[in-house]
Amino acid sequence: MYKLRLIPDNTNYPFMKGRIIGLALSAFLSVVSVVLFFYPGMNYGIDFKGGTVIEARLTQAADFPALREAMHKLELGQVALQEFGSKQDVLIRLGRQDGDDAAAQRAADKVRTALNQAYPGTEIRRVEAVGASVSDELFKDGMIAMGLALVAMLAYIWFRFEWQFGIGAVVTLVLDVTKTVGFYVITDIQFNLVAVAAVLTIMGFSINDKVVVYDRVRENLRKYKVLPLRELIDKSINETLNRTINTSITIFLSTIPLALFGGEAVQGFAIVLLFGIVLATSSSIFIAAPILLFLGENKLRRGAAELPTAPPKPTAR
Repeated sequence: MYKLRLIPDNTNYPFMKGRIIGLALSAFLSVVSVVLFFYPGMNYGIDFKGGTVIEARLTQAADFPALREAMHKLELGQVALQEFGSKQDVLIRLGRQDGDDAAAQRAADKVRTALNQAYPGTEIRRVEAVGASVSDELFKDGMIAMGLALVAMLAYIWFRFEWQFGIGAVVTLVLDVTKTVGFYVITDIQFNLVAVAAVLTIMGFSINDKVVVYDRVRENLRKYKVLPLRELIDKSINETLNRTINTSITIFLSTIPLALFGGEAVQGFAIVLLFGIVLATSSSIFIAAPILLFLGENKLRRGAAELPTAPPKPTAR
């Protein structure tokens, strides 16, 4: 029976020939992403900017286009609508209102009135305000979570492999995260607590892919004592290429329905995850591996040149 294989067996692609271009392009995109972070800046969600959350149960299934138009007429700034539970349950998020707490209360009253006009008998189940201090604390906690994840991954890789592997993995992760930030700015997807979860998910997937490649490099370092490091890394990538591509495609295809039909709640998460899968897969080959080559050129292969390539042949007597 013939089996379709996206990547043929026994490939021998010279990935390290493009190491300079890969690192230069990655560094350029990361610098551009950092610039975009400061200007024009990210589209922060209510979790990080502050605002009001209103949970309502309508008397019939919600007509979201009509609801969005009604909310737009109230001139309350940023308003996000989300279906949860049944089709009658709606979660409304209002951006922070200018003024004191009374301004937020007036905005909530306007929304309540508009909902009762469109759906008489609407039940307001919850009204929750997120103040400036709370949103600042949530943002700080989110950044601390990503920082701790980076430190934990560095410690794990450093413990499992040599230090060159740990530095290569974490530097690549930092480059991946900065590009993800740039993606948020360009696409104008809201950056909120769900976005932090998306970034952490990308980091986890990325480090897992790099561990697979690095583990094969370590095995081949023991197996091929005198093979030049550049050729050894190319060989290791080719040996894991089928696994890397197949895993990435499987996760990518399973995420597409979330991006298309997941609704407002998870659509942003899924779109960013699709970008992150492509980013993490390519960075394992074109970023993490070249960094390891530069860091380990004279250390991982120290003394290899003095080793004999083959045992001496016995002399005839």
